[in-house]
Amino acid sequence: MYLKILVTPHAKKETLKEIGNNRLQISVKERAERNMANSRVRELVSEHLKVPLTGVRIISGHQNPSKMISVADKYLG
Repeated sequence: MYLKILVTPHAKKETLKEIGNNRLQISVKERAERNMANSRVRELVSEHLKVPLTGVRIISGHQNPSKMISVADKYLG
């Protein structure tokens, strides 16, 4: 499964909202440096979908607020 995600780094509080089919809007407290925000985004998606962290990969948008994330199908019910 692929998810389109819009990320807001360095936010005051963390949020995760579904804004459409396979689309999420995520705010994280971490800054967008040294991969901190991307790591936290992966963790939040993993928790939200109840899949292991190893099943969540950022496909594109590593240095961009718009990201494409892949979730391994074998973990989805």
